[in-house]
Amino acid sequence: MQQAYLYDAIRTPFGKIGGSLSGHRPDDLAALVIKNLVERAPALDANEIDEAIFGNANGAGEENRNVARMALLLAGLPTSIPGTSINRLCGSSLDAAMMASRQIETGEADLMLVGGVESMSRAPWVLPKTDRPFPMQNLELANTTLGWRLVNPAMPSEWTVSLGEATEQLREKHGITREEQDAFAANSHQLAAKAWDEGKYDNLVVTVPPASKKGTEVTRDETIRPDSTAESLAALRTVFRSAENGTVTAGNASPMNDGASGGWLGSERAGDILGLAPIAKIIGRGAAANEPQFFGEAPVKAANKALRHAGLTWDDISALELNEAFAAQSLACIRQWNIDPAIVNQWGGAIAIGHPLGASGMRILGTVARRLQESGEKYGMAAICIGVGQGLAVVVENPNATK
Repeated sequence: MQQAYLYDAIRTPFGKIGGSLSGHRPDDLAALVIKNLVERAPALDANEIDEAIFGNANGAGEENRNVARMALLLAGLPTSIPGTSINRLCGSSLDAAMMASRQIETGEADLMLVGGVESMSRAPWVLPKTDRPFPMQNLELANTTLGWRLVNPAMPSEWTVSLGEATEQLREKHGITREEQDAFAANSHQLAAKAWDEGKYDNLVVTVPPASKKGTEVTRDETIRPDSTAESLAALRTVFRSAENGTVTAGNASPMNDGASGGWLGSERAGDILGLAPIAKIIGRGAAANEPQFFGEAPVKAANKALRHAGLTWDDISALELNEAFAAQSLACIRQWNIDPAIVNQWGGAIAIGHPLGASGMRILGTVARRLQESGEKYGMAAICIGVGQGLAVVVENPNATK
């Protein structure tokens, strides 16, 4: 068995829905990430790339013709490189990295290009086909941006509640208060702003050029609010329930975003192909599932499984990147792991940075690798919750650990 390493990881800034990246097609964003990864690999002969795997949660819009393959072609890479696109909703790009790492470990590949992309701004409305031709009734368009649509009537109604209502049920289950959620969300914004100001993201984020002559280049995440406080967030209205029995707001949930992420995964030989040294070793993977309405806590079992596969415990983990779909969801996971919250998302999380579904998994994997590289600590984890009740987790080891 070969060992799988992460050699580089980058992403675009994450733009808010309808914001600075909304003029960019998702396949162009993915191609931009690929071009930058190629430029950062000084020894690369592109013909040595075995395959590309990209994650995407929508697949119904401009990315519909296999965005991995389209992005390869748009990036100008050889037509001989295969590409496949996968959909595990929010976990899509982390799943891409997990799949690629297995191919490397089994010897099927030496160098894999992985990533993910989402344009929530450009997700289309879809019109379902009718059961019979020439219907006389009106038809309704479905918005494909987020959540359930075109729901199968055989699906139990408790499984198909909105993501926000599901989070309200999860916080009731774990006794999580509105005050705790707002404090967590404010901290996410403050940590993200601090990390940007300190240059933590300089090697992780690439500039997106203007989409048109009137546009501007995008260099920084758009949804970070450095002045957020628990008190200011407490003034926001609840979204999914009334103020009397609701707690989830736009302030303690991740926003909707556009963006792309990517990275190189490879064997030990891939270091020579790329001209790069590895930044992380993949040593454990975990996938888990539970009731769809409690999707937010599915990472708990996934992470515990990944730790078992790595032969580690939570006491070994120094850095955790947990995708913050909602503050309540993140708090529910942290409580069940019984870990020090200080190791979680030290450079900010998705509540501040954003959550462009298919791109988020590689964002957290790249971030945890760079956090370990900076701190010199040995073990870290990336974990993510997924709609319809799933979770994924990957354990990484810093090959140059000093602590």
